Amino acid sequence: MTQSLSVSSQNDTFFRCSFFSSTPALIHRNSYSFHQASKKSRNIFISVTCASPKIVRSPSLDKHIVTHNRTRFVQKLKTLLLSKPKHYIPIHILSKCRSYLSLPKPKSIRSMIHRYPMIFEVFAVPMPPTPLNATKSGYQQCVRLTPAAAALAAQEISLKSTISNTLADKLQKLLMLSSHRRLLLSKLVHLASDLGLLPNFRSRLCNDYPDKFKIVDTSYGRALELVSWDPQLAVPMPCAETKSLGLIVDRPLKFRHLKLRKGLNLKRRHRNFLIKFGELPDVCPYNTSSEEFPKESLQAEKRACALVREVLGMMVEKRTLIDHLTHFRKDFGLSNNLRAMILRHPELFYVSPKGIRNSVQLVEEFDEKGVLLKRDETLLIKEKLMELVREGKKMRRERRKQSIFGNCIDECCSDGGHDEVDELDNNDDDGFENLFESADSDLDYHFDDDGSFELEDHWENGELWTASSVLTNKDGQCITPW
Repeated sequence: MTQSLSVSSQNDTFFRCSFFSSTPALIHRNSYSFHQASKKSRNIFISVTCASPKIVRSPSLDKHIVTHNRTRFVQKLKTLLLSKPKHYIPIHILSKCRSYLSLPKPKSIRSMIHRYPMIFEVFAVPMPPTPLNATKSGYQQCVRLTPAAAALAAQEISLKSTISNTLADKLQKLLMLSSHRRLLLSKLVHLASDLGLLPNFRSRLCNDYPDKFKIVDTSYGRALELVSWDPQLAVPMPCAETKSLGLIVDRPLKFRHLKLRKGLNLKRRHRNFLIKFGELPDVCPYNTSSEEFPKESLQAEKRACALVREVLGMMVEKRTLIDHLTHFRKDFGLSNNLRAMILRHPELFYVSPKGIRNSVQLVEEFDEKGVLLKRDETLLIKEKLMELVREGKKMRRERRKQSIFGNCIDECCSDGGHDEVDELDNNDDDGFENLFESADSDLDYHFDDDGSFELEDHWENGELWTASSVLTNKDGQCITPW
């Protein structure tokens, strides 16, 4: 990560501040400028290096990424099913969609479908007559959404159709942020799900608002072009409200305060850089272009941070993949080392290492516990979908326990031991902890006085386990030894 700051003086001195990983501070002079000092003004290049900031994990923010990764297969298969006219797909055809479903080769598609019984169901459909099997009649296994999942999908489609004007404003703002007021549709697909757009936004939403944008053909493919500039939308997000420090006397702080999330400690050089960076005047990403500032200047980085902040603010969950942002580097005028710039500003962004690819989140939109401050309406439908996933997981757990402990559960139910069954179903363990502690278990024997054996004499004589010993109970009947 490199950042340069040029300062003009009488000697034309240039200061360069660069951030490299584990490199000591160096101060050197340019040999070429040193030899030319006698002819022209002397140029001194000062390079200050410090360690690259490491990713300090935040469990409260990582849990959103973990939840999204667990439902990735559900979301993709649901989108694939809704794209078909009859909303079902044969299972043998799904084997050709492994790359889209993000399933490696060893995993079975059928096992992944049975993993979510409350969302997907498998049914048989007669095979269509073809010349190869005209005389044969058979059935093929297909997958479709359950009635509960289909109702949630219909509710989501109706909700997004009612807020289509808000979704169109998001697309218009993205076009206003771009340098050429034009974005390829193939790139917008990467951000469609994070923005809350429907899968058919290219054919529906992009054509329903001709007063805002239109689809044009370019040499790189079809693109969405801005038609009209809306000054009401060209307003940056307001700054996050700073909480009061609870001081007794309301007076200015002696030292400059940098707001960071809990558990994040930075080095002094990095902290001082962020404090000086925050004191720079704000740059509006709508009214300024990347060509107005040098590429390695602080003003260019100030604009880039404001632009990424605007894009993340449009997302439903205030996060997206860093790889998705890199697709728009040339369109938004961002630097090539975009990930390094995001890591350099932990006061604004958080990079989560969870998952195969890193995600970036807008820190100011979450509280200390990692809860979104402003919840989108579409998030409620996603939470209902997560409830179905949890119910399906509980159903699979109960079926697995019934297959393993079927006889024990039937005996407990017949004896009236319902408490043990409920406790077994509610726990997440495998059921072996309470196996030997149950009151109805056949492995625990309690000898009462009525049926007890008189073994004191045999213990004294030491003849309990001998073949010649004879055991008798209270009735005088002989009992043969083992």
